[in-house]
Amino acid sequence: MQVSMNTDNEKLENTTIGKDTNAEQLEELKKSITVDTLHNDEALKVLANYQGDETWTAEEEKKLTRKIDRRLLSILCITYGLQYYDKAMLSQAALFGLRTDLELNVGLRYSMSAAIFYPGFICGAYPAIVLAQRYPIERVIFGIVLLWGICLMTTAACTSYQGLYVQRFFLGALESGVSPGWMLVVGGWYKKQEQAFRMGVWYSMTGYVSIVSPLINYGLGHITGSLSPWRYMYIVAGSITVLWAFVILLLMPPDPIRAKRFSDRERYIAVARMRVNNSGVRNTHFKVEQMWELLKDVKFWLTFWMALTMLVANGPVSTFTPIIISDLGFSGLNSLLLVMPAGAVIGTIELTAPFLAMRFPGWRSFLVAITVAGTLLASLLLWLLPQSATGGKLFAVYILASYGGGYAVLMSLVIANSAGYTKRSLGSSGMFVGYCIGNFIGPLVFLEEEKPLYTTGWIVTVVTSAICIILALVYRFICDRENKKRDKSGVEEAFDHAYEDDLTDIKNKQFRYTL
Repeated sequence: MQVSMNTDNEKLENTTIGKDTNAEQLEELKKSITVDTLHNDEALKVLANYQGDETWTAEEEKKLTRKIDRRLLSILCITYGLQYYDKAMLSQAALFGLRTDLELNVGLRYSMSAAIFYPGFICGAYPAIVLAQRYPIERVIFGIVLLWGICLMTTAACTSYQGLYVQRFFLGALESGVSPGWMLVVGGWYKKQEQAFRMGVWYSMTGYVSIVSPLINYGLGHITGSLSPWRYMYIVAGSITVLWAFVILLLMPPDPIRAKRFSDRERYIAVARMRVNNSGVRNTHFKVEQMWELLKDVKFWLTFWMALTMLVANGPVSTFTPIIISDLGFSGLNSLLLVMPAGAVIGTIELTAPFLAMRFPGWRSFLVAITVAGTLLASLLLWLLPQSATGGKLFAVYILASYGGGYAVLMSLVIANSAGYTKRSLGSSGMFVGYCIGNFIGPLVFLEEEKPLYTTGWIVTVVTSAICIILALVYRFICDRENKKRDKSGVEEAFDHAYEDDLTDIKNKQFRYTL
């Protein structure tokens, strides 16, 4: 596909950032040449159309970055906070009659009601990411959020555990596009060194929303109406989600190329500064050769298995935390309130780890290992401490989700170390398949008959966390070895092909991997 507006590669090199081109020459250039959006990145359209000064100051870039943060991060944070609020609703509703009303106290029924969300997630992730690449991402996310809000409200109509299984499966399918979609958005707006912290900002909502949601559900838990309290919880949460979908449609800036309420100069700087990523901004064409490259890339499979082994621990975190606290002798309402400190601790870890990744280059893989070590410690304490050790077990519950900080950093590694828009899109959704499998396994190994000790569950969590730590160190070793190999070959790190031919990280030898 050819878009008649802009420039070929040779002439683009003559109009790169930092060189003066007068308006007459640039206008003549636009009349005579085209941008190939099949092979090249769509960012070239912005670069070739711009007629102003092609240089900018550090202060100007900082001001623009702050504007992007204000306009974008609020949308990402609230959306992801709502997603986690909706997803974790099950564990809080379980304290207010859900398990009794839907006969979930038998065998693995309750665990399966949590786990079945993730096969739905797997089924929905690939179609969602393809739609997000092919169509305007803000419209795709609007549709996803709208439908998931409606689906969430239908939980209140469930009268059996079978009906809940069906509802949870489709809820997972609908929610699947948000996380990989947000990874692509961050990858298109921020430079590599900025990405980890921005990933952490929106992902930290998984912790911080746990401070707010228990208060809301605590109040709803006191309702004595015609419905069980848990049904009101789902109706309220779904209604809020539906309303938020329209905010996304109206206000979300999708990418620097199509962003509204940004000046031409701001769009130009936003695009031009992304050259340093060597991974492009947006290309709407699906490229099969990049898919095959991804499937043969050992780094992708390492991130896949890291996500899988890391997220097994999310089973007890998102499904059993209020129940584990309740088993220590606290009432249902008090158990809900005691979830709040865990949210504060984990939200802070999820924000701190990416911040450290931003401040200390080369530490990302180490930070993944360190945060998962916190989950390993917590799992050991919950496995080995006696049930009478209330203080020790509460401490362990509060640090159990430490892996969340590492997962935010892992997402930034996937985006930073994948070039080629199709490869990066599929890599994001592929990692989420690992995420889903881990989340599916997690609840199922916490057996009802082993309550309240859950020995099998904690052993599995200890083993998978240890494996994840090893994989993180192997990943760093492989990336570091490849960087040194490219350095020795005489090809220095540069950005000559940042927007040309939608090159992948393997084909572009000027690309360097983030450690």
